[in-house]
Amino acid sequence: MTDDRMHLNLFTMNAVEHVTAGNWRTAGDQSHRYTDTEYWEEVARLAERGGFEAVFFADVRGVYDVYGDSRDTAIEKAVQTPANDPELVVPAMASVTDHLGFAVTRSTTYVHPYQLARELSTLDHLTDGRLAFNVVTSYLESAAENLGLDERMDREERYDRADEFLDVCYALWEDSWEDDAVVRDADAGVYTDPEKVHAVDFEGERFSVPGPHSCEPSPQRTPVLFQAGSSDRGREFAARNAEALFVSQPTEEGVRSYVDDLRDRAEDAGRDPDDLRFFPGIAPVVGETEAVAQAKYDRYRKNVDTEATLALLGGFMDLDFSELDPDQRVEHIETDAIQGAVNALTKHVPERDWTVREVAKFCGLGSTSPVVVGSPEQVADELQHWFEDVGVDGFNVKEIVRPGTLRDFVDLVVPELRERDLLREEYEDGTLRERMFGRRRPPEGHPAKRE
Repeated sequence: MTDDRMHLNLFTMNAVEHVTAGNWRTAGDQSHRYTDTEYWEEVARLAERGGFEAVFFADVRGVYDVYGDSRDTAIEKAVQTPANDPELVVPAMASVTDHLGFAVTRSTTYVHPYQLARELSTLDHLTDGRLAFNVVTSYLESAAENLGLDERMDREERYDRADEFLDVCYALWEDSWEDDAVVRDADAGVYTDPEKVHAVDFEGERFSVPGPHSCEPSPQRTPVLFQAGSSDRGREFAARNAEALFVSQPTEEGVRSYVDDLRDRAEDAGRDPDDLRFFPGIAPVVGETEAVAQAKYDRYRKNVDTEATLALLGGFMDLDFSELDPDQRVEHIETDAIQGAVNALTKHVPERDWTVREVAKFCGLGSTSPVVVGSPEQVADELQHWFEDVGVDGFNVKEIVRPGTLRDFVDLVVPELRERDLLREEYEDGTLRERMFGRRRPPEGHPAKRE
């Protein structure tokens, strides 16, 4: 832990359902409004009122079609389908807020780095430096097929491509334009000094990009970099590139182990381990009293759709749960999908008897993240414990009903956290990176800053 106050991100998706399969059916849930601009503006205002650092948008390419070897379950039950592009709601949300950041998930697997660097520079300009980039590699076979490949890349190839992809982006963002390249000299008729705009001349195994970058320097240049690598290869990638880590382990022991490992790997990569921030996911169910919270939890639990949950997890793990007996044990397996989802439930919690039935029950509300149920004081106690004793820097708050989970948290838990001086009362001025790290640009030792 490196800050006196915790950082909060809202973890959401521009879709009907994110990770709580079935609760779109809960009375009062407004997930169907995900196509409305006004809905996202309301979410942005709520998150900023609660002092949240950013809205963290998950995203996926393709449809979950592993369960039963069919996409029908995902489509019928809204398992992250339908889903819209997360980037395109950011300008609307930024226009009704002054400080809230926006972390957009983009894959390095099926897009070109020159194109993505331009898109993210544009968003960093439009948000006055409030942008973060959650770097992922696409794992669904259906995404590969829809985007022109015969099959998905294996995990090693995806990460090798991602390493080179970011090296291209770093060169474009950090090296192409000098800080004072734009002069706007009306008398001389010179808008930009061409001597201060440089080609990057990148030549790699996968990309050849001469440059220069098509955008002038945005407030942060390189957006704040989030990552959630959990496989061995994913952790290597995160240790080299990430500034903030989304931790998906369901236990304190798993989180501690992950944090220690990533700090060691970052140091081995030539970085200061204190430059990393760690954000476990948390799914809060809060009420004015413990009894009210428990009643909400019971209602939400009844609305969990087991088949939809297994369809979602099957896509994560590349495992067709429909072929398994409900009481069959889920062994630790190696897959080309999201290895962290497998490890979180089997490798890192070996004492738990993870049958198919247990997996569906545990993951029905919040996927592999802990669900915290209680009064504002009880939920705040739990978060304070993780922040002060486990040593995380904050939390990615997962929604169960929308926007009810966020509203309950902001109205009930945030005042308690502020009373304990654990959460800011007001935002500091500056970019997202300045508020999270106290600096505008990536630090020395980060590959964006290396020659």
